[in-house]
Amino acid sequence: MASVASAAPPRWRRGEGLRALVWLSPWLAGVSIFFVYPLLATVYFSFHHYDLFTLEWAGLDNYRYLLRDPRVVTSARNTLWLVAVMVPVQTLFSLGLAQLVVRLKAGVGLFRTIFYLPSLVPVAAGTITFVFLMNPSTGPWNQFLALFGVTGPDWFGDPAWSKPSLTLLSVWSCGQIAVIFMAALLDVPRHLYEAAAIDGAGAWRQFRSVTLPSIAPVLMFSAVTGVIYAVQYFAQAMIASRVASGATDSPGSTFTPGYPDESLLTLPQWLFQAGFRDYQMGYACVLALVLFAASMVFTLLLLWRFRRSEGAA
Repeated sequence: MASVASAAPPRWRRGEGLRALVWLSPWLAGVSIFFVYPLLATVYFSFHHYDLFTLEWAGLDNYRYLLRDPRVVTSARNTLWLVAVMVPVQTLFSLGLAQLVVRLKAGVGLFRTIFYLPSLVPVAAGTITFVFLMNPSTGPWNQFLALFGVTGPDWFGDPAWSKPSLTLLSVWSCGQIAVIFMAALLDVPRHLYEAAAIDGAGAWRQFRSVTLPSIAPVLMFSAVTGVIYAVQYFAQAMIASRVASGATDSPGSTFTPGYPDESLLTLPQWLFQAGFRDYQMGYACVLALVLFAASMVFTLLLLWRFRRSEGAA
């Protein structure tokens, strides 16, 4: 009898479980409404021809079209370029900027504010301003380079320079990441540097053996958020393409994202074009699932690499 009584769950345990469920209910409701339901609806619509008015079963037609759509290959290649180049450049520049600021003896607050201010500029305003500043004919940036005998390129009009120009834009507005790195660097225990200096470690050795391991979680956070942001890169590329091409919203005018020569066409832009310009919502849902899968794969790879490096350390 005693063993049977001990095996039965006490009432207080059931009460604790119900109370925990009640406290978790807002989170469960939010996840269900804003994540689970949209994801399931996206999967459902991906098997249909849907133009916002009629819904027709299509089977795997949208997925087959994905495999032979040349714009998908182009936009995926551009998005992968942003992940492989823009994210590391932005992260390394932010870390270097943070290192520079924390080593200053005076004016730390002033410089921190100056470097953070560009991240507060609205995306549209910052991108438009950047395109005009780098205009090959009237922009001050090329005029400044001309003072040194350097002929500046057509930054947003040349396919070879369009993505590097967006990378410069991301570097200009990296103040938020830099501030996070500053906080992480200031949190590194000073006695670790003193012990490394006593052992004869130079500046590079201290950075590699003390600084990097101490700020590894922050580096991981920056990499994961940067990759997710690059996979979803939309506004800056769309606005830069539109402004550089001179397109307007006047009646009868048309604009295809990706100017120049589809070099700035990203997957989110092609999703927007397919869903809200061509009214192929079923196919747009397939592209959304591709973006979701790409974000998950990149994030899992980064987490796996981070855990492996921690285990090796």
